[in-house]
Amino acid sequence: MSFEENLDKIIQKYKDLEDKLGSPDKMSREQFVQSSKEYSDMTPIIEKINLFLSAKKELLDLETLLLDPEMKEIAEAEIPVIKEKIPKLEKDVQLALLPKDEADEKNAILEIRAGTGGDEAALFAGALFRMYQKYAENKGWKFEILEISTTGIGGYKDASAVISGKSVFSKMKFESGVHRVQRVPETESSGRIHTSAATVAVLPEAEEVDIVIDDKDLRIDVFRASGAGGQHVNTTESAVRITHIPTGLAVSQQDEKSQHKNKAKAMKILRSRLYEEERRKKEMARAADRRGQIGSGDRSERIRTYNFPQGRVTDHRINLTLYKIEEVVYEGQIDEFVSALISEDEAQKLSQIN
Repeated sequence: MSFEENLDKIIQKYKDLEDKLGSPDKMSREQFVQSSKEYSDMTPIIEKINLFLSAKKELLDLETLLLDPEMKEIAEAEIPVIKEKIPKLEKDVQLALLPKDEADEKNAILEIRAGTGGDEAALFAGALFRMYQKYAENKGWKFEILEISTTGIGGYKDASAVISGKSVFSKMKFESGVHRVQRVPETESSGRIHTSAATVAVLPEAEEVDIVIDDKDLRIDVFRASGAGGQHVNTTESAVRITHIPTGLAVSQQDEKSQHKNKAKAMKILRSRLYEEERRKKEMARAADRRGQIGSGDRSERIRTYNFPQGRVTDHRINLTLYKIEEVVYEGQIDEFVSALISEDEAQKLSQIN
């Protein structure tokens, strides 16, 4: 079946849905809701298809006018303009028809851990956490801190947050991986450049309907929370550790004074980790014959380097370097990386269907 024949089938399906919705009394409530959602999801795709097909028809009409001596000059002027537009309109349709990542519309759970590099790695982990906090603020998203484990000099051993807003995961999912920093630490007297790293993980926030967890598969332990240097130690057993027995996944929370709140936060993270694991298995099954695309979340993969002496940030997956490290790290201006990674991901997916 040709590309345009396939488009005709999609248009016909849309018209059939439109006819069905015109007679709601012939459907059950569930069928009406399902058909309405499908119709709504298809509408932006149909709009792109109509623009593409209209441009193709306009081109045919103009080529016909070439035979008319009085219209030939006008047609010759307009044909190149239409021909230039058509490939982009076709690509827009192809992108609209690509299978959607079911998690793209979800909120995201951000987890950052200091890697190799001691105190400097912990300071870098803290800087990354604040970078994403600023990015979320720039996008108008809500940034809710779940837990921060600090070091004595202001670094973060690990930190986590829920980022809520429109299509957060679709923008954040390519940030998963190893981030590396090259700079002269404040504690370094000889001025030598050190290299250290932090690991970023971005998980789609799972709802209870996304993944069912049986209570009998959970082991819940409570203990007293402990703070840095013996400070902020709770005298009650408010800290919670939840272990998912079948997988061995364990999550601890102790930031809240309430055991109930710590348990709720721990369950939120556990549910999202299990959901991400299910997504990863499905993706591996679908793509067994190819290496995962960018943003696969491979934690061993070095994805970005922040070089302070040279003032540059380099994303190694797309070979993009920006010489504005302060704007990126301190102001959260990572949109250029995000847009380029999304475009690369789309290009790879398109190459698999062409």
